[in-house]
Amino acid sequence: MDQRELQNKIRKLLKDRNAVLLVHYYQPGEIQDIADILGDSLMLSLGAAKTDADVIVFAGVHFMAESASIICPDKTVLLPRLDVGCPLADMITEKQLIQTRKDHPGVPVVTYINSSARIKALSDACCTSSNALKVVGSLAGDKKIIMAPDGNLARYVSGFTDTEIIPWNGYCPVHHFVTVDDIRKVKGEHPRALFAAHPECPPDVLAMADFVGGTGGILRFARESDVSEMIIGTEMGLLYQLKKQNPDMTFIPASEKLICRTMKLIILDDIVNALTEMKHVIKVPEEIRIPARKALDRMLAIS
Repeated sequence: MDQRELQNKIRKLLKDRNAVLLVHYYQPGEIQDIADILGDSLMLSLGAAKTDADVIVFAGVHFMAESASIICPDKTVLLPRLDVGCPLADMITEKQLIQTRKDHPGVPVVTYINSSARIKALSDACCTSSNALKVVGSLAGDKKIIMAPDGNLARYVSGFTDTEIIPWNGYCPVHHFVTVDDIRKVKGEHPRALFAAHPECPPDVLAMADFVGGTGGILRFARESDVSEMIIGTEMGLLYQLKKQNPDMTFIPASEKLICRTMKLIILDDIVNALTEMKHVIKVPEEIRIPARKALDRMLAIS
């Protein structure tokens, strides 16, 4: 089948299964085009919470499908491939977090949604890059907060609160290795362009940005800007939506390194197979799901 035939087959299978397709902005364009809900981690979590479909197909990475299972235990959650992990989520273990909580008794833990269900279950609240400041603000009565697993996001948030943020020593390999030299080079080639960066980038890179925010925030910033060029400091999949929404603007990746290989693993055939065979089902055990749901609910309640 060609691409259009595969897309049409997916749409039919979704209808037949009473299923909804959730797609992250970092997925390939041909998958973004057939999404029922397209968005960042926060938008997709909210979408999962509200859907009345029987089946959720998640075109993203493993922790995203787990989050859908946590929020919607009565629904069947399908992940088109099982090898779509997240290196950042792998930078924290249950044993490490339990020890950290012992080392800092009484200090609440805010965990980035880019984490496993087991880590969420050990946390007080979850956050995304879009709402991290609000989540930390909701815990402003605490003098200290542990933020895991992305250290760059934690350091960014610490600049906007008087609360002491204890950052985890993790990072997103896609964003973390963007350098100041990368930005200087592309700014030299596009001197009039604004620079929008994701808070998973290092602090010295964020200091050069005209705007810092998650993928949804970067999309809004582009729509509200009147410049002709914009440098984008996040995974290249977002460029597809940026160009669709702003056809008269030019978008330049801040670095050629900004590609998440696991986000690009899922193809249309995988979604067809998942819906045809009803595989691979992601189901979080209740003893993990219930405490993890409390952490996600705290995030969703202030979003």
